[in-house]
Amino acid sequence: MNAYSIVIPNNKVSFEGYETLIKSSEKVKNDFEVEKFDAVTADLADTVFKGNGLKWNYPWEGETVDLLTGLVKRSYPTTYKERRMACFASHYLLWYKSFREDVPILVLEHDAVFVHKLDPDQLIDSKYNVIGINNPLMATRRAKKFFDTVKGKKEEIQPIPDIDDFNVPQGLAGNSAYIIKPKGAEELIMAVEKYGAWPNDAIMCKQLIPNMGVTRRFYTKVQGLPSTTTG
Repeated sequence: MNAYSIVIPNNKVSFEGYETLIKSSEKVKNDFEVEKFDAVTADLADTVFKGNGLKWNYPWEGETVDLLTGLVKRSYPTTYKERRMACFASHYLLWYKSFREDVPILVLEHDAVFVHKLDPDQLIDSKYNVIGINNPLMATRRAKKFFDTVKGKKEEIQPIPDIDDFNVPQGLAGNSAYIIKPKGAEELIMAVEKYGAWPNDAIMCKQLIPNMGVTRRFYTKVQGLPSTTTG
């Protein structure tokens, strides 16, 4: 497994968050190194989209029903569209890297911080192709329901919980920390080809991507940094 943290070049908040992440990984004595992965910046979002044949297909305002999937696509608070697109592209490039190099990848955003040592072998050996390891509190909508549902089950690795209506995309507790295997990466790439580019935590939902799971023990949490995507 390779581990990468998505860090926005020349961004103080992002770099300081990354430094905190690295220190936390050392503190819990993880047996792997977290490499810095330069994020796609807002000014390069269009170029990366065109270069990879990507097309944005998610509303910037209001909501709509996706005709192919039947899922409700609700807009995210977004002041600068290019930042949202750049965030997606950064994750997408790591998915493609996992698929191309045929290796599992731990994807970390700069705002993640380790609270427990992570032994990835058990997760990689599981039946799940995408595994979230992040505490939902402060990281996703309906966080308390997500938290209580996961903690209320005994399985150490379990399916994504139901926290909303069946036609609302439901995935990880935010995308700040997750392991993706090459098979999961391939399925995500195929979903983007079929349905277009959505915010990464919307397209990565259990309705579209099979064998997604979450750990009962949350190995990371978010730092609570200012958002570099919504603003």
